[in-house]
Parts: sequence; structure tokens; C-alpha cells
Amino acid sequence: MVTNTTDSKTCTVALLVETGEKRDRLGRRITPAARRAELVAAWRTSGLTQTAFARREGIVYSSFTAWVQAARLQPVAAAAKPAHAPVRFVEAKLPAPPLSPPSFAWCVRLPDGTELRGQRAGDLAELLRALRSPFGKLRALSPSKG
Repeated sequence: MVTNTTDSKTCTVALLVETGEKRDRLGRRITPAARRAELVAAWRTSGLTQTAFARREGIVYSSFTAWVQAARLQPVAAAAKPAHAPVRFVEAKLPAPPLSPPSFAWCVRLPDGTELRGQRAGDLAELLRALRSPFGKLRALSPSKG
């Protein structure tokens, strides 16, 4: 824009200079993605604030901050896309491990040949008391703590 001032008259003339940049239908410049990435990289190494860099390069500040934000999110989006061929899986059949008998810490053999086995002595003692109770009634056994 050029302003020419004379004694009592001011005349403003707007000049449109065609630079070959692509523009949308409203006349706004369209900056290609590669150029936006170059500008964001240049800003990161410049040491300037986003405001100062945008002003120096003639970029609208809000557009530039949107480019910087998109560049921050870009590695996340790039990481989501595989950069190599997809991984293929193959089923592997392994031999079944040999079955081992359960190990019991305690074994109680009753006179009639019955064996009671368990990990906790308290549980076995409670089971024996229940078996010896009058009328052979078994009450519900509660697991011991410990």
C-alpha cells in the first residue's frame, strides 16, 4: 500500500503485486506443507519468539502458531503409521511341560488309611476337628489367614 500526502489531500493507493503464490478464493496465500515445515524448522533454530519470527517472515501470527502446533503433533501421527512392512506372526507349538504332582507341606494319615494333605497346618487341624465332631457333621470351613 502506498500513501501519498500533499498539502491538504491524502491519496492512498493499494498495489497488488503478483508473486506467483497460490491463493484461495478469498485471496489468502496458500503455503505448501513443505514450506511450512521449513519455516517451523527455521524458527526453532532462530532463537526468536514466534511473534518476532512471524513478523520478520511476513506470516500471519495465528497461522504460524497453528503450523507450529501441527508440527508438534506430527511425530505422534508419523509414529502411528508403520514405516516398514507389517509384522507377520507365526504360531509356535511348544511341548507341554511335564505335569508334576502338587507339593504339599503337610500330610496327615488317619487310622482308616485316609490321607489329608495341605499347605497350611491350621487348615488340616480344622478339617480334622470337623471330621471328629459329634454325628460326623462337617461345618463350613473358613480359609485360614497365613
